[in-house]
Amino acid sequence: MSVPGPAGTALVIGEALVDVVIHPGQPAQDIPGGSPANVALGLSRLGRDAELDCWIGTDARGQAVREHLEASGVRLTPGSDGAARTSTAQATIGANRAATYVFDLDWNPPFPQRAEGTAAPLLVHTGSIAAILEPGAATVERVLSEFRATSTICYDPNARPQLMGTPEQARTQVERLISLADLVKCSDEDIEWFYGEDADIEEVARGWLKLGAAVVVVTRGKQGSLAVTASGLRMEVPADPTVVVSDTVGAGDSFMGGLEDGIWAEGLVGADQREALRNIDAAALERVLRHAAAIADITVSRAGANPPTRAELDARPSA
Repeated sequence: MSVPGPAGTALVIGEALVDVVIHPGQPAQDIPGGSPANVALGLSRLGRDAELDCWIGTDARGQAVREHLEASGVRLTPGSDGAARTSTAQATIGANRAATYVFDLDWNPPFPQRAEGTAAPLLVHTGSIAAILEPGAATVERVLSEFRATSTICYDPNARPQLMGTPEQARTQVERLISLADLVKCSDEDIEWFYGEDADIEEVARGWLKLGAAVVVVTRGKQGSLAVTASGLRMEVPADPTVVVSDTVGAGDSFMGGLEDGIWAEGLVGADQREALRNIDAAALERVLRHAAAIADITVSRAGANPPTRAELDARPSA
């Protein structure tokens, strides 16, 4: 299997948990998940060397999470299993096949130490609950601040209204993290929660560029994605209307991992490539967006947060 781009590691810091998934008329299922964990899983399945700094227990659910991640090649950083219990998210699938969540969380991960002689990661990702929920949010911000000197920083705010307080409170933290990030991905629904239903999606995205981001991508469901860059590029990529959607669990995480894998393939990861990422050209940006969309399409075509391997991606007729 050929994995394009430079060799190196992706470090993901964020929650790994168990989704207790409830479909109408069916018994609940325990499925390992968590937005950052899904991103780490997606990157590893695409052939990237991915490690996850998380906070799970050694209980049965924690063991299930570990086995799920390690089966796809994700490594857990030392101390990631120090929680008294493994967190859960009850995901109820509605008639529109979208999920609504109720959380039972504990978040206090260790700071990820690098072994002596180990190269710094080329890319660091965080997002969702991990970036907001204390006490672990302070560790997340420290990771982004310290690794920014060596790594491309990627952030997905991924609004969770039940856990983030008021939109105004969450927005303050989100914008502080965006100021540390290079690549930011967010959904239009998330932006509307952070900034209000009348918010101009593109105006918000351009505001995030002014905070320091190099590339901001907004996913808009059936309308596809919109990207803006620090160098002034603007690009829209339509959604594929032929995709049969099983459910939308993990779609945004798969898209995020696809963006990260895409810029990696373009050689635009690592702090020394920060300026090159800010000046990504139109052809490369379109390749990255279409790559992320193809990965998300495969994920939503089957149940749960089940991102594709690179072999599956390469086997697509349009690959």
